[in-house]
Amino acid sequence: VQLQASGGGLVQAGGSLRLSCEDSGRIFKSYTMGWFRQAQGKDREFVAAITWNGERTYYADSVKGRFTISRDNAKNTVYLQMNNLKFEDTAVYLCAGDLNKIGSWSVSASGSWGRGTLVTVSS
Repeated sequence: VQLQASGGGLVQAGGSLRLSCEDSGRIFKSYTMGWFRQAQGKDREFVAAITWNGERTYYADSVKGRFTISRDNAKNTVYLQMNNLKFEDTAVYLCAGDLNKIGSWSVSASGSWGRGTLVTVSS
């Protein structure tokens, strides 16, 4: 299983970035995919998730209305469009495969994590 995230960088507050995560190693189409983030010195937190067919999306309250998750099953890729970025969005963003929600969002035991991509928002 290989998840490769890209698209991070430095952006001014109010700006936009689009993250991508390509799955090159598993049956991508069957799984709920998602994004988490971890800021320096803080716990990892859920950002967004999208069901296998793209019909349902879920967001953390902190990013609702600003971030949009989408997927292209033909390309085995999930995206995170981030608009109106804030300083507090600064974090390493990680994509993950095979998410579920039991109380809170997490990656299943058979799921996978990709390498993170750093997003830095300057104020």
